[in-house]
Amino acid sequence: MPNWIIQTPSSDRISEVVAFIDSARRELFPMLAGSPLPRDLADFAGTYLAGRGHFLEARDQGRLIAGIGYLPYDHRFAQLDYHGKRVVEVVRLFVLPEYRRHGLAAALFAALREHAAEAGVQCLYLHTHPFLPGAIRFWERQGFALTDVEEDPVWQTTHMEHWLQM
Repeated sequence: MPNWIIQTPSSDRISEVVAFIDSARRELFPMLAGSPLPRDLADFAGTYLAGRGHFLEARDQGRLIAGIGYLPYDHRFAQLDYHGKRVVEVVRLFVLPEYRRHGLAAALFAALREHAAEAGVQCLYLHTHPFLPGAIRFWERQGFALTDVEEDPVWQTTHMEHWLQM
């Protein structure tokens, strides 16, 4: 079993973390390969280190092997009504292939959930897609419930939530 350390990335490691997450994102979603860097990654420090988001990395003997974050939910999906609630969106979970199926993703999420609970977050929201192998079942095992599946034939965006407090 690998020996990893889960921690908030230091400011001197931001460019490495952004490159890691962006590379994984483009590999999983090749249709986004030509798109610009998303706002949260372009301003990683402002978003995750100084802002209302939070990010965790996992390292094995100094090697970056995984990451996960959350952002304040931005209400961009009209069918989801989280107004008046403290909701964050879980984002950017990526684990290097050789570290999958060892409990790392669950450990990263557990640490992120603990941080969210300590920060007074009421609900964790995320969306995923059926074409990502095992994603929906993984999030269900972490305590998420399915709330909506969009009828888009390509993405079939699957919305899920996990309440920490009501």
